[in-house]
Amino acid sequence: MNLVGNWSYPTAIRFGAGRIKELPDACAAAGISKPLLVTDKGLASLPITTNVLDIMASNKLGDGQFSDVDANPTEVNVEAGLKYYRDGGFDGVIAFGGGSALDLGKVLAFMVGQKRPLWDFEDVGDWWTRADADAIHPIIAVPTTAGTGSEVGRASVISNSQTHQKKIIFHPKILPSQVIADPELTVGMPPFITAGTGMDAFAHCLEAYCSPHYHPMSQGMALEGMRLVKDWLPVAYKQGDNLEARAHMMSAASMGATAFQKGLGAIHALSHPIGAMFNTHHGTTNAVVMQNVLSFNRPAIEDRINKAAAYLEVEGGYLGFYNLVGQLNSTFSIPENLTQLGVENPDIDLIVKEALADPSTGGNPIEMTAENTRELLVACL
Repeated sequence: MNLVGNWSYPTAIRFGAGRIKELPDACAAAGISKPLLVTDKGLASLPITTNVLDIMASNKLGDGQFSDVDANPTEVNVEAGLKYYRDGGFDGVIAFGGGSALDLGKVLAFMVGQKRPLWDFEDVGDWWTRADADAIHPIIAVPTTAGTGSEVGRASVISNSQTHQKKIIFHPKILPSQVIADPELTVGMPPFITAGTGMDAFAHCLEAYCSPHYHPMSQGMALEGMRLVKDWLPVAYKQGDNLEARAHMMSAASMGATAFQKGLGAIHALSHPIGAMFNTHHGTTNAVVMQNVLSFNRPAIEDRINKAAAYLEVEGGYLGFYNLVGQLNSTFSIPENLTQLGVENPDIDLIVKEALADPSTGGNPIEMTAENTRELLVACL
């Protein structure tokens, strides 16, 4: 396969099938001699993970592994991971897995040398400057899904187990210094995870593209990322072993997470509190609310979506694009509304309050208020 490259935007990315074999070189480049492999419970015993541990052991990198990672990682997981990390004397993290493992691994490397509590570094104003940047340990990210793009992100999403709020922990040095994007690692993803994570990548690209903020580089990346998802996610969903489709989706995931430096919006503002309260899959939640958010934002984005539709070779402008989202959701058996997703008897006032407090609202092209956000949420239910 000819889809191979060495990229340094936004960080060093070793992209291509089979490049997990370069893990020892990535550790050397990151300055890590005793890494802790952070993965999730579902991956811990799978062959792709044991293969990584074998690579580590055969290159004198040890066999440290931490996998007590929930689907929506919490501060409880962070504390347990930090104790394991400190007791083991590790000097860097290999974050290996989907968004949950990547986010937790990044936070462990970030928090190990800090003297303030985790929530002091929430993405609020300049709170990130509270951190001791020199105390942050190096991070290598190895995604095994194609959706969150956390491997190229400067933040992690951690749920507060007491308040059931998702918090964004931000620092520029949370961005991994080395990424291994090996599409072979995603071949084993079941179809529903392929779909949910893929639609997460589409949501990142869509919201970045629609954000009113100025960032031309992200704008172009978001547009091409949407095209890759449109063309290749149905193939990856139906042909799980199609390596070309898996590679393009892995690219789209990284592109979406890079693009949303430009901003996110109402899709994520809703999905963050819903995911925290009902433990729904993040990408699938994004897909469920996507068409309603398109309608909500239509007065501000119709011209822009018309242009996107033309680039994506979708007939019908805005309506054609809207229908494309519906067709994708139908193809992937995405629930038609939040109730079907399992959001039953929700506290609407609380979800609206949390949505408006989410940093994603700042990138929505139409100002979100208590009144219109409530109407949007009810429509999604």
